[in-house]
Amino acid sequence: MTAENAATSDREPAGTYDKLPLPDTGPRGLLRHFGPGLILMMTGIGTSHLVTAPAAGGRFGYALLWCIPVAYIFKYYGFEMAFRFTNATGRSMLDAYTTAPGKWPVWYVLITTVIQCALGQAGRLAAAAAVLFYVFSEYLQLGLPSWAYGLGLGVLSVGIILYGRYAAVEIATKVLAGLLFVSTVGVYLFEPAPLGAMGRFFVVETPEGSWLIIAAFLGLLPTGIDVSLQASEWGKAKRAGMGRIREQLEREGLARRFDPFASRSADLAVDVSKLPAHAQEYCRRWFRIGLWDFTLGHIVSFVLAVIFLLLAAVWLYPSEVAGNAVIGEIARIFTDSIGPGMMLIFLLGAFAATFSTAFNYFDGWPRVVAACCRNLFRSTAALPGIAADQLTAAHRRTLVSEYNIYRLTMAYSLVAAVLIMAGLPRPVFLVLVSSALAFFIAPVIFFLNVYYCVTVIPRSDKAFYPSAPVRAFAWLSFVVFTGLTAVVIMARVFGVTLVGG
Repeated sequence: MTAENAATSDREPAGTYDKLPLPDTGPRGLLRHFGPGLILMMTGIGTSHLVTAPAAGGRFGYALLWCIPVAYIFKYYGFEMAFRFTNATGRSMLDAYTTAPGKWPVWYVLITTVIQCALGQAGRLAAAAAVLFYVFSEYLQLGLPSWAYGLGLGVLSVGIILYGRYAAVEIATKVLAGLLFVSTVGVYLFEPAPLGAMGRFFVVETPEGSWLIIAAFLGLLPTGIDVSLQASEWGKAKRAGMGRIREQLEREGLARRFDPFASRSADLAVDVSKLPAHAQEYCRRWFRIGLWDFTLGHIVSFVLAVIFLLLAAVWLYPSEVAGNAVIGEIARIFTDSIGPGMMLIFLLGAFAATFSTAFNYFDGWPRVVAACCRNLFRSTAALPGIAADQLTAAHRRTLVSEYNIYRLTMAYSLVAAVLIMAGLPRPVFLVLVSSALAFFIAPVIFFLNVYYCVTVIPRSDKAFYPSAPVRAFAWLSFVVFTGLTAVVIMARVFGVTLVGG
């Protein structure tokens, strides 16, 4: 998919490292090299921004504004550590998970991801289908159910991914998502929220009935922390930086060979000081690009989430913001503020954002399931790889190859998501429940991402090893995020309300 198309042909030939092309870190070069971070942003910018944030503003005004900076600040290092680990080792986070006793983290991720492939994908697909449902029912009076649009979008997504026609869709999606950003900011500046509302960033409120939206915010802003595992797999597949030279380092004895059934976590480490100076600079530049890529996406995602909540609080509150016509209700913001002409721009951008979310999940979750199986079962480990240039006849005909598990999981995700949509035709509720599910499973992944970064990357590696302030804030973030998870679980499962109503 995305990562392979970006750079699978960019492999290191046998020989010295001094011919490695140093990536351009100027503005144009950065935009050209950005990948997994922006994909992560595109993965999260659909349902959480276009459904959850307006639902929060429409139902509760500015009361839940505090949730957005909390989610972005205290989840930052849950994602960043996955990027850091992959750039420092050339391996994915799931390779690290497999070194734990009994491989329990891999089993945990496999089980929760299989659930997310169905329920989580139903929520993402429902949001994209809601856009088409509104357009076709409002303007063409076509009375198809929402699940029918979900089925069509799902089949289109799977077809594009499996047949490798992603590049054109990626370009169009970026352009349309850019339109969404520009139009959203423009509408907000037309009639911004009062300055007094900004104080709600610092006031923690939990109005009655808001628990599901709070869990959804913390679970899916900027996106679920489980997506960090997808981003790590995308980063590894991109084959840039350490990911490009790791195999050669292993062949030449500069890094230990990694065997998911025999190696320890220490075998994942790379002593960068042993590499030639040019190779060190090459890996460091790609590491910096990866962090800038992620950070830029994080900031843009934050701005959009805040603006959508504020817009809904200004133009929709009080409103339930629910039902199959939810996109039409949100589109009212644009027509009521500036005029009907803005609705087309919003709908184009909204479709791009929601479709890119569902599209990327159709690749991401099956990719994680396949990677889990690669690290759990020897028969799958014997036939690794998803990229087209890695496949052989054995990969295609063997049911348990990583490639076929990836394809079968994708088919399961499509069928299960559409069946859930047909049985529960409430797109906002589906989005909120799937978002809350991501929240409940996140603390374990958060902990493991930080733990393996600080235990695998050599402390002597000043470029990749997290500094003392970064480590301190990462662990603080984990404690805060886990505490918030516990508060929500106690309130909803055990009826113990510690704050608010």
